Amino acid sequence: MSNPLHILTRADLADIDLPPAEVIDLVEDGYLAFAHGDSRCPVKLMMPIPKTERDAVSYSMLGYDSSLEHLGFKTSYRQGSASADKYYTTISLYDDTTGLPFAFMDCQRVGAARTPATTAIIAKHCAREGATTALMIGTGIQGQNTLPYLLTALPGLEKLRLFGTHPDGIAESLAAMRRWFPKRDIELVDDVPSAVAESDIVVVASGRAAHPKVRTEWLPPGGLLISVASKGVESGALRAADYAIATSAGQLGVTGSRLAGPDGPVIDAELPDIVAGKTHGRSSDADRVFAFASGMIITDIPVAHALATRAVAAGRGQRVELWS
Repeated sequence: MSNPLHILTRADLADIDLPPAEVIDLVEDGYLAFAHGDSRCPVKLMMPIPKTERDAVSYSMLGYDSSLEHLGFKTSYRQGSASADKYYTTISLYDDTTGLPFAFMDCQRVGAARTPATTAIIAKHCAREGATTALMIGTGIQGQNTLPYLLTALPGLEKLRLFGTHPDGIAESLAAMRRWFPKRDIELVDDVPSAVAESDIVVVASGRAAHPKVRTEWLPPGGLLISVASKGVESGALRAADYAIATSAGQLGVTGSRLAGPDGPVIDAELPDIVAGKTHGRSSDADRVFAFASGMIITDIPVAHALATRAVAAGRGQRVELWS
């Protein structure tokens, strides 16, 4: 039997359009299916490479999305954290209704869409009522779309701020906002502690931070601090919060252990349960809330599938008879 596999490169996917609202819906549906017990998402594997001078780490995730009935395998390898030059990530999709492979593809576009969608969903459910200001810290590939995604989920946001140190990343972040919200402006800031103190929502996605590490105590009452697995957040940020959440408590233990206290990471709620209405995103409007956002493959699968189906329909990629 012929089992063709669609191979899709970064270039094949580069100009495939997925509007922020569509990605947010796909990711939110992924969380809902998981919260209802229909999907599967084991905790990711992480393996630091023994040669410490290379500053390398690898990840692997396996999961099943019940909405699409697709299985996904995701792998990532990164050497050095100062740039994305040596960061390689892929995802494989298998159709559980036919038992056949569907796609093997570069996963950079998936992460660049899924990550800000997760951030936007956290903000939608966990920001204080009436939040009007948002600050984005970091301009890497996973943060460049964050502000337009936040504005999509929370159209009442009035002031959008950005801190970054890389000119290309700042330019890409501004371009992303112009693309989806051409009439909205972003204020560039250089004083991180002051900007945090004046923002209802703070997203930190910086690598080796060129700024003072963000502390939960800097937030105004009712503020929300979202760490996208960021080194730019102070180690005590989770313990200092009035209310703490994570996309996955298990993955917080793997990739966010430095944020935990001596008894390990203690959180009040997981995001899938918040989305499903099983628990709350905060206990009061005055809470300073800390949220740890770690990628879950149940949200990668629907975004990857949407990109792949559009790319295949456009005649992109190659069909490979890998098992012939």
